[in-house]
Amino acid sequence: MRDSGDSPDYGDAGPHVSRETRGPGTDSRAEAETRSAEGMEGWGVRPPARPVPQPRAENPSSTTRGGTVEFHVSGQVDRTSTGTVYGRGGKPVVPKADSQSAADEAKAETRADMRSERRTTPSPRPHPSVVTADTEGAMTDAYVSRETEDPPLAQEAKRAVEILNPSGEITMPRPPRRRTMCVANQKGGVGKTTTAVNIAVALALHGNRVLVIDLDPQGNASTGLNVPHHSGVPDVYDCLIDGAPLDAVTQQVEGIPNLWAVPATIDLAGAEIELVSVVARESRLKRAIEAGGSDYDYIFIDCPPSLGLLTVNALVAAEEVLIPIQCEYYALEGVQALTNNIELVRSHLNPKLDISTVLLTMYDRRTRLADLVEQDVRNHFGPKCLNAVIPRNVRVSEAPSYSQSVMTYDPGSRGAVSYFEAAQEIALRGAHDAQVGGVA
Repeated sequence: MRDSGDSPDYGDAGPHVSRETRGPGTDSRAEAETRSAEGMEGWGVRPPARPVPQPRAENPSSTTRGGTVEFHVSGQVDRTSTGTVYGRGGKPVVPKADSQSAADEAKAETRADMRSERRTTPSPRPHPSVVTADTEGAMTDAYVSRETEDPPLAQEAKRAVEILNPSGEITMPRPPRRRTMCVANQKGGVGKTTTAVNIAVALALHGNRVLVIDLDPQGNASTGLNVPHHSGVPDVYDCLIDGAPLDAVTQQVEGIPNLWAVPATIDLAGAEIELVSVVARESRLKRAIEAGGSDYDYIFIDCPPSLGLLTVNALVAAEEVLIPIQCEYYALEGVQALTNNIELVRSHLNPKLDISTVLLTMYDRRTRLADLVEQDVRNHFGPKCLNAVIPRNVRVSEAPSYSQSVMTYDPGSRGAVSYFEAAQEIALRGAHDAQVGGVA
């Protein structure tokens, strides 16, 4: 079927029919365009201007093979070429004007300026102040103290050496005369034996000659000092019942040259019954101490937790009373009864007896009760209460199981340091009181 002469010409966009396949009578492109223009003029429409054909530039990338032209299309596209997708009849692509680009750049700069203005302006660096010689020296001392501070293990080792005093020097003042101290409290479990043993060891390690008399039938002080106290060993019972001199039952404490002890055996449990019929039963221990020929700086008497004849013998033989008080309510109840008995002994048997020292033990800083008990004790006894406080420390409880005091078991522990401070305070107070009494 042949195309009529009125059929439109699709150009390159029409059906892909080569000129070789068109049949005879087919109109050419020029004839079709002429007829189309004549028809538009008849209707009063001005035909569009026909674009002037431009000569095609020879494609340098084209090659000819066997009469066929091949084109090599590059990856770049000329955006300024005119025509539609198919190459003709469209509007040229106009590049963006330079004025538009300048406007966009101006807007971008304006936004950047606004963001920079919102930022916080950094404050100027302060000028260094004038450093004087004194200020520089203080800063240097502070810096050196921080840098040269010993680590915890070194500090503990330093405290251990200070407590053990391996040189044997007399670092705690010796009293001008012998001090006999009775460690008493009718309440059990307040640390009487522990206090007597550790303070005695601390004083002996620092040049004082100390004797510990175990007046408790349980013999715990003998155990803490590693002194034999089995049945048959000469003990304080022989002094109370048989009238033996104190030197006959005294034993040297192993490892501590300036410390001696009088042990207590189970025989002491029946001494109170036997003392009932003895003449001057309240002063039997005092006679034994006076009969001894040894010269001691301190004598500590560890009393049983009762107010029987054994405790009365200790109160009569001593001149000072050291009362350990546990930081709990029950311990406060027994203090009133103890002070009443001390007053009775003072008025009838020993006018020199005085409560000279009160020591707070088993202090637990985590509880408010401990603070309340401490305040009550200090308010009641005043300056007689030591500034040193013995805290709860497991090393203090472990030491007796090895037949040692905490001073030798773990000298760097908190318990050992606290007892060392208490012993040092007792020694310094005694020296001060002696000086005041001598001046008076």
